[in-house]
Amino acid sequence: MQAMMVASSLALLSLLLPPVSIVSSASVALVTLRRGWYEGLYVLICSCLSAAVLGFFLFGNFQFALLYGLVLWLPIWLISTVLREGKHLSVAVEIAVILGVLGVIGFYLYVTDPALLWNAILTQMVQPMLTSGSDVPIDEIKRSVQEFSHYMTGGIAAGTVYGLLFGLFLARWWQAALYNPGGFREEYLSLKVRPKVALASILIVLLAWLMSGIVSEICWNITIIFAVLYTFVGTAILHTAFSGMKTKRFMVPFLYVTLVLVPHMIGIVIIVGIVDVWLDLRSKISNKTGT
Repeated sequence: MQAMMVASSLALLSLLLPPVSIVSSASVALVTLRRGWYEGLYVLICSCLSAAVLGFFLFGNFQFALLYGLVLWLPIWLISTVLREGKHLSVAVEIAVILGVLGVIGFYLYVTDPALLWNAILTQMVQPMLTSGSDVPIDEIKRSVQEFSHYMTGGIAAGTVYGLLFGLFLARWWQAALYNPGGFREEYLSLKVRPKVALASILIVLLAWLMSGIVSEICWNITIIFAVLYTFVGTAILHTAFSGMKTKRFMVPFLYVTLVLVPHMIGIVIIVGIVDVWLDLRSKISNKTGT
C-alpha cells in the first residue's frame, strides 16, 4: 500500500516536477526487486488505477493519468524483473537501452515525418524569442531549430532512458541499504558493455555515416541512446579510478559535479566507456593501485 500511494501520488506530481517521476518509478522497482515480478505487477496495476482515480478528481480525466502511469512504470517493472532474475545490472541497463531503441523505431513507424513534427513544436517554443528581438539572428535560430528537429526523437528517448535507469539505480540502492549494505556500489562500479553490444553500436554509427535520408536519421537517433549506455559505464570506470586516489573523498564528488556543470565532459566519459570494451580499464586501474 505504501508503494502504491507513493507511486501514484508522485506520478501526478511529476507533471509539475519531472524529476519526482524517478522516485515514483523507483517505488515500483523496489517491490519488484524484493518480492518478484508478480507483486511488482500487482503494485503497478493498482498504482495505475489509483492514479486514474486521482486524475479524475483533480483534472476531470482519468485516461491520461492511467496511460501516463503505464508508460512510466511498465518499462521499469520489466527491467527490474530482468535484474532480479538475472542478477546482472549491466544486462538490465542494456535492456533499458534496447527499449529506447525500439521506442525510436516505433515512433518513426508511427509518425510519417518526425523531423517535421518536432520542427513545428520547437518553432512554437522559440516563438517568443523570435518576437522579442533577441540578439541572436532570426535566421540562425530557425537554422538551429531545423537541425535539432532531426535528432529530437533520439534526444527525448535518451532522456527517458536516463530517467528509467536513475529510477532503477535508486531502487537498487534502497534495496542494498536495507538488505545488502554496499551491494549497489559493487554492482554499479562493475558496469560494463559486452563486445556484441559494442559492435552493434559501432555498426549503427557506420550506417549513420554511410547511409542517407531517413535511414541515416534513424541511426543517428539510435546512436544518441547508445551514448546513454556508454555514459553510465564510463562514469563507473572513472569512479573506480578516483576511488583509488588518496583524495577520493573530494575527487569522486568532483567527478559527478563536473558532469552536471560541464556537460561537454560527457563526451570524454563516453569515449572511456567505449575504450573499456577492449582494454578492460578497470583491471589496469586495479593493478596500478594494488587493489
